[in-house]
Amino acid sequence: MRAEGQAHIERIEAALSLVRQSLDWERALRRLEELDARVQDPTLWDDPKQAQAITQEQKRLETAINTVREIESEMADAIEFVEMGEAESDADVEREGLDTLARLAERADRDKVQALLSGEADSYDTYLQINAGAGGTESQDWAEMLLRMYARWAERRGFKVETVEYAAGDQAGIKSATLLIKGENAYGYAKTESGVHRLVRISPYDSSARRHTSFSSVWVYPVIDDDIDIEINPSDLKIDTYRASGAGGQHVNTTDSAVRITHQPTGIVVASQNDRSQHKNRATAMNMLKARLFEREMAEREAAASGEYQEKSDIGWGHQIRSYVLQPYQMVKDLRTGVQSPTPDDVLDGALDPFISAALAQRVTGETVEVEDED
Repeated sequence: MRAEGQAHIERIEAALSLVRQSLDWERALRRLEELDARVQDPTLWDDPKQAQAITQEQKRLETAINTVREIESEMADAIEFVEMGEAESDADVEREGLDTLARLAERADRDKVQALLSGEADSYDTYLQINAGAGGTESQDWAEMLLRMYARWAERRGFKVETVEYAAGDQAGIKSATLLIKGENAYGYAKTESGVHRLVRISPYDSSARRHTSFSSVWVYPVIDDDIDIEINPSDLKIDTYRASGAGGQHVNTTDSAVRITHQPTGIVVASQNDRSQHKNRATAMNMLKARLFEREMAEREAAASGEYQEKSDIGWGHQIRSYVLQPYQMVKDLRTGVQSPTPDDVLDGALDPFISAALAQRVTGETVEVEDED
């Protein structure tokens, strides 16, 4: 087997191994047998809600298991083609087998990502909330860059993006904003972006051209449906109404239609101003609050098993910070991989992990953008 083919095989096997590990393969096989038997039970639909949950789990496991088996079968056939071509010195047959292995390797990588997005809420739509931190106009400008970055990322993936809340900055940028991102696995892809984002750059707002450091926080939490029951004591809520900011027409800007809800026991604050109706904005804000509480509960459950739970609100500036550093050169560079790109758009065609964004690039066209993660 040529080195090219062996590399494809190792890539496929590594991806499938990760999928099996994420599924807990033996347990998944037993669970699928149990679900198949339950689906055959005629009394299953006596409880439609439970029946729907069971059929959804069955479909998810069946799809994942069949995908692994299908890739394994096609890989075996492709290997046979390559070996046949080598044995008979038939370059066409060998090339066909190698091309098939290359396609399977790409497919296995895609399916690996899908399999890893198997968390309780990964398939849900998501809210993405951005708040400017310390730094005044600098941080507000940075928060707006992040807002544009995530909006463009979502659009590039084919997700639908809606602005739920938007508070403009005093001179530039935004104080806060919340996006509703709708699409398959939107929360699963976006959830790792939660944390503090720090920008270091020569400030365009400083006449002395000094270097400034700005902070903005990003919170990602899933949109939950009516099947998930979250109990909220009305006496724990502080509800404020105010006039919406930004473009929105005469009615939006002249009436107290926007709603802000503070959950006093946890300190969680959510706001909505997307609709001209205060009633609808209140309902949206309540859904957002329930989503935040649900995300908080999931984090507590996940961390209870590992014993490492830490409140996100307790995370300081030195934890989970992603750093962006701008320098005056005409090249984009990712510090983690060493990859350089002549245009900002070249780095947008990957995963959500924002080495650099279109929004950032538009702000600093002609500058070097160096990006690094700090744990």
